Amino acid sequence: MLVSSGDIDRRRRILVVDDEANLRMLLRRYLERDGYLVVEAVDGADALQRLAEQPFDLAVVDIMMPKVDGFDLVRQIRSHSDLPVIILTGRGEESSRVAGLELGADDYMVKPFSIPELVARVRARLRRPGTEPVPHSEVLEVGRVRADPSSRRAWVDDGELDLTRREFDLLAALLAAPGRVYTRDQLLDHAWGTRYVSAKTVDVHLSGLRRKLGDAVSVQTIRGVGYRLDPL
Repeated sequence: MLVSSGDIDRRRRILVVDDEANLRMLLRRYLERDGYLVVEAVDGADALQRLAEQPFDLAVVDIMMPKVDGFDLVRQIRSHSDLPVIILTGRGEESSRVAGLELGADDYMVKPFSIPELVARVRARLRRPGTEPVPHSEVLEVGRVRADPSSRRAWVDDGELDLTRREFDLLAALLAAPGRVYTRDQLLDHAWGTRYVSAKTVDVHLSGLRRKLGDAVSVQTIRGVGYRLDPL
């Protein structure tokens, strides 16, 4: 069946970045079968060139690559874009997974992994959530911390915070209901619009958020449940 240029333009574009040709081929086959347009890049430098040439809806990025590795690539993407990124890491590289998430990656898969599961995660990441992540439009304020969902800006006292997209969504959810205990699944719903992500992702992003908030508020870990924001 012929596909018109208009139909092609409406399809989601996925950038697959990995120096393993066989893996790129498999990912391309499965993602195209699911209806996506796929562009391959052999390393981070190649990926940056592809990103400069055309827009993408999501990137799948391997960590260990020559020239520009996955960490540098995610860092450069996050310096100017909220493009969703799923990183691929080796089984024993927990520190790499955490570092990738702290740099701003949205999710991770550990090699070897199920390619159908990766496709499902891509689908979940691109699915529009049924509700807005933050249920309030007015400025949220608890103690010394303020957040404005309309401009997606946040402050401690008079100093503006440099937050990632996920950190802002988590902060806005917590500020909207101080004293409330949120489960990790509830925070995934607020900040990611899906629960098809490891709960570890919430922990990593909250760890980064805590460092940036300093002693302005207290984000308490409720063991076995989730998190609660308390004013100081």
